[in-house]
Amino acid sequence: MSERTPLTKIAPDLYQVHLPLPFALRIVNVYLLRGPHGWSIVDTGIHTAEAEAVWRDAFAALKIGPRDIEQILLTHVHPDHFGMAGWLQGLAAAEGRAVPVLCSPLEQKFARTIWYQVGIQDFAAWLMSHGMPEADAQAAHRGMGDTFTMTLPHPPKLETIHPGESIQMGERCFQMIEAPGHSDGQMLFYHPDEALLLSGDQVLMKITPNIGLWTHTAPNPLERFLASLAELRALEVRLALPGHRGLIHDWQGRIDELSAHHYERLEHTFEAVAEGRATPYDVALRIFESERFSPHEWRFALAEALAHMEYLETHGRLTHDPQTGRYTLA
Repeated sequence: MSERTPLTKIAPDLYQVHLPLPFALRIVNVYLLRGPHGWSIVDTGIHTAEAEAVWRDAFAALKIGPRDIEQILLTHVHPDHFGMAGWLQGLAAAEGRAVPVLCSPLEQKFARTIWYQVGIQDFAAWLMSHGMPEADAQAAHRGMGDTFTMTLPHPPKLETIHPGESIQMGERCFQMIEAPGHSDGQMLFYHPDEALLLSGDQVLMKITPNIGLWTHTAPNPLERFLASLAELRALEVRLALPGHRGLIHDWQGRIDELSAHHYERLEHTFEAVAEGRATPYDVALRIFESERFSPHEWRFALAEALAHMEYLETHGRLTHDPQTGRYTLA
């Protein structure tokens, strides 16, 4: 196994692979589960030559051939989780094995809108409507096009799995839990016997998942995220396997930290608006250390500021003028 391919055995027949990302997060965690009929893959990385090399090294280390891939499951279809699903499926298809790619119905809808129909054609205009300068908005829009190319080839079809049901992955049977906020239909996989959770991007160590309001998301993602955290906190989880950063051993403690972070950010957002009539871009400038943000990071900062402002508006603390996009205290 090469040094650039971290492969970690987490538990019997369960492995984590670190795949490289071409932006600030640097790494996405994906998972392999071995069973009597082949391997289940949970999340796939974004499609680059470097990520292909990591997958090939991991397969070689575990003696996995293309025909050994049984199914590909996606916690959600953001590009760093969805981007190599078609490539992996194609490897198996070339060897005569049909491998399903599975996600929740809401994530299937998202993929159809964004990846299969090349959505957000007016993305730059949307960013500008929330205060982003035109040059920055155009750069962010171009970045979306670059990201799109790193999700090719797309699986011809995404099949659906449903929250509340169970699914067999390797030797383990997992319960499926819908966890909205970071993505509308994100799916987590819970194995109660081991108190083991594949937690996607809902709960992360060291960093907080982006909770953004986008053109394609359902209203009030922050409200839904905080409600989801409260429900997830009741689970018995001894070990959570996230989409980024380190493993989570103190489940309730980390959820409490994330919740506290967002309530604190809500107050910072309110204070930023209190300084004067503000667009989401203005607020993002005030609440994030944005001096070195790339266009990729700026679009996430604006969407997250907007999600916090929408939450405050729904709770009667802010109001906004749809014509100017500016918010004031209610």
